[in-house]
Amino acid sequence: MCGIVGIVGRDPVNQEIYDALTVLQHRGQDAAGMVTSDGRHCYLRKDNGLVKDVFQGQHMRRLLGNVGVGQCRYPTAGSSSSAEAQPLYVNSPYGIALAHNGNLTNTEELMSDLFVEDLRHINTNSDSEVLLNVLANELNILHAIDPSPNDMFKAVGAVHQRCRGAYAVVAMVIGSGVLGFRDPFGIRPLVYGKRESEAGTEYMIASESVALDILGFKRVDDVAPGEAIFITNEGQVYRHQCAANPKLVPCIFEHVYLARPDSIMDDISVYKSRLRMGEYLARNIISRFSQRDHDIDVVIPIPDTGRTAALPLANELGVKYREGFVKNRYIGRTFIMPGQQQRQHSVRQKLNAIELEFKGKNVLLVDDSIVRGTTIKQIIQLAREAGARRVYMASAAPALRYQNVYGIDMPARDEFVAHQRSDEEVAKEIGADWLVYQTIADLKASALEGNPHVDDFECSAFDGNYVTGDVEDEYLRRLSDARRDINKQQAELAFGQETNVLELHNQA
Repeated sequence: MCGIVGIVGRDPVNQEIYDALTVLQHRGQDAAGMVTSDGRHCYLRKDNGLVKDVFQGQHMRRLLGNVGVGQCRYPTAGSSSSAEAQPLYVNSPYGIALAHNGNLTNTEELMSDLFVEDLRHINTNSDSEVLLNVLANELNILHAIDPSPNDMFKAVGAVHQRCRGAYAVVAMVIGSGVLGFRDPFGIRPLVYGKRESEAGTEYMIASESVALDILGFKRVDDVAPGEAIFITNEGQVYRHQCAANPKLVPCIFEHVYLARPDSIMDDISVYKSRLRMGEYLARNIISRFSQRDHDIDVVIPIPDTGRTAALPLANELGVKYREGFVKNRYIGRTFIMPGQQQRQHSVRQKLNAIELEFKGKNVLLVDDSIVRGTTIKQIIQLAREAGARRVYMASAAPALRYQNVYGIDMPARDEFVAHQRSDEEVAKEIGADWLVYQTIADLKASALEGNPHVDDFECSAFDGNYVTGDVEDEYLRRLSDARRDINKQQAELAFGQETNVLELHNQA
């Protein structure tokens, strides 16, 4: 999960990219970066940290040019070293800066091919650098002195043939323009829009439509699965389908948790899909207890992503909706915090219960999903300490039991609280009196109602079905080992002891 943006403007784009990355900050809080170009030179700034911390005044003044790309990063592959902050850059051919959201599933095979057959070298452990070098190599094969849009599309077509997994990409080809493309299943989102200014038409490509809205760009369309869009430095737009058999199978977790509710993805309102999740969840509860037999006194959302589903759920059940938790907005999202101890410590800092909404009541808490159970267990305890008589739990998503391999850093399978546990056992583990999960069918229906032309949704974290068809048990085992908290911490420590020339350069 990362936020990416590319802009072809008429005026300097450094502030525009900064603002867009700030809007997309929820998609990644580990690192941020930006590359701009004046047509002859490119200017880079990237580092670990939030957007507001990475880009200071002296950095912004150096980021010249009316074309650029940027990213806010949440690492799912490689390490969290600032050397792997994006955009990544290669000098040959032309000079290409690339920002990637997603995760390749055949990285090791590609790295071998790049080294042995293409004679290209990889400097980091990042699959994004692999993707960048595959694109650069395919452009190099064409031997075009000044690459045309057709050259770009041929190169993207070759990328689709070589790369497996999920990828939404923005890439700036120095002196030519900005290229955006999406994997043949459209797993990760990508949208583009335009804005009229006194100097002419400006274009923007981004992960979410909300970034377009905030900067005054009008959303034109989603980049289709397998499609590439190329916007020249002069503002000419070219689009082409580069995949042989594209299918629209977007990640359902964007609608559950990742995306902002005010975004539109593949013509689906994230906000409305979350409203429908609450309605379906209420019907599930009613089917178990009937409209009147439940003893729920109040529905309380866990802020922030639990709110949208909780309100229609309360309306369907005919019970009060109340805000029971006050959130400290200066604490990051616990889902993407590394390490169990850090996640546990942050929950008490992040939320405080309003006692009068809990005391003596049977409370139904609503959250978007339950991953490790660490956060929700402490929240349920907070509710009991505030005086709740009974605490029930509703998850707007089904039980998470499988790794996500397409760009979400979910834990090792045995770190999921629902791993090898029934719903009743999960309820006991997290301390709830009972627990209800959304069904996979209802979750899909919640989003599909917004766009019936979607072929399916990528739901592997819930059902273990991997749409790319290349994910085997051995790959999942290695992934589990890499994502286990203790192993990630040891890998970070080992990586931090190495001297990395690129990292030293990026700190300058």
